[in-house]
Amino acid sequence: MTEAPRPPIDPYPLSPYVAWAGNRNKEPILAALKTLLPEKGDVLELATGAGLHINYFAPHFPNLTFQPSDYDTDVFASIKAKRAQAGNANVLDPIRIDLTDPETFPDPAEKRYDAIFVINIFQVAPVAINDGIAHLGSKVLKDGGLIAIYGPFKRDGAYTTESNAAFDKEILAAKVPEWGLKDIRDLEKAAAPHGVKLANILDLPANNFVLVFKKA
Repeated sequence: MTEAPRPPIDPYPLSPYVAWAGNRNKEPILAALKTLLPEKGDVLELATGAGLHINYFAPHFPNLTFQPSDYDTDVFASIKAKRAQAGNANVLDPIRIDLTDPETFPDPAEKRYDAIFVINIFQVAPVAINDGIAHLGSKVLKDGGLIAIYGPFKRDGAYTTESNAAFDKEILAAKVPEWGLKDIRDLEKAAAPHGVKLANILDLPANNFVLVFKKA
């Protein structure tokens, strides 16, 4: 089947570009999560957006409960609509989490999570967001829990492929502060003060990675 042409880059969660990218990468991410997630437990997605990924993954993990979340409450209706369409009883109502504001983090006294995952935010978000992700993880992850971060990244200050260099050039051309591919080592440094360490790097198709962080 011929792949649909890529729409113009637009990070808004309900944009045609985000839908295109989500459909393109959902299978490789699912394969990675099958190697990372436990058989039973609770999983939190950050920056859920329109809800495409979480509702695609949920049927493959019937003994896991998935908690969607986002900063933008305008996307909650889309998450719920996709949940209803898929009939996913193991996807909860979305909650609001602002990764720059710990006051919005879930209360670990009420629930702790086996895993957290986040997909494709760092090309349009500052490295400092990983400080928030690690801070959140240090509070709400169970012992041995993990954080899986998917996306394209630089590695040790260099692009891993020419296509990623071209993609970054296209993002940077928008001249939006903090847009652009981030370096894995910078994310690692942002997480370290919270006792969260990079444990593994998985290579995925289309020159993307899953960065696996764990509580030290």
